[in-house]
Amino acid sequence: MPDIFSHIDNLEEKASYFLERTKIIQGNIANADTPFYKPKDLVFEKHLDNQIKLKTTDPRHIQPDASEKKVKVVELSDISGYDSNKVNLDKELAKLAESSIMYKTLLETMKKELAKTKYVITGR
Repeated sequence: MPDIFSHIDNLEEKASYFLERTKIIQGNIANADTPFYKPKDLVFEKHLDNQIKLKTTDPRHIQPDASEKKVKVVELSDISGYDSNKVNLDKELAKLAESSIMYKTLLETMKKELAKTKYVITGR
């Protein structure tokens, strides 16, 4: 039996990523005047297996772990300022806007998906 909420779980996972990324970018902006501060970003590497199921023709083939997702915080190394602070405020504000828009869009999509599910269940 297929899980009727699997697509909502996928949306929730992506929304969580953008929420965490927003928090990290806000930290970068808050430390824009801190000497020698290196900005951070959240990198999300999702295995291809989660998007496309791999075909195995031999039982010895290795299957990627579908539950394994790589989310890691990395330090960015842009051009230094006069105090060796590497925060580019314009780039950080653009990334912040992108992350918050993506987060809000995913939340709205989840609300609509839940409304559709409610409509199917209640018939109203």
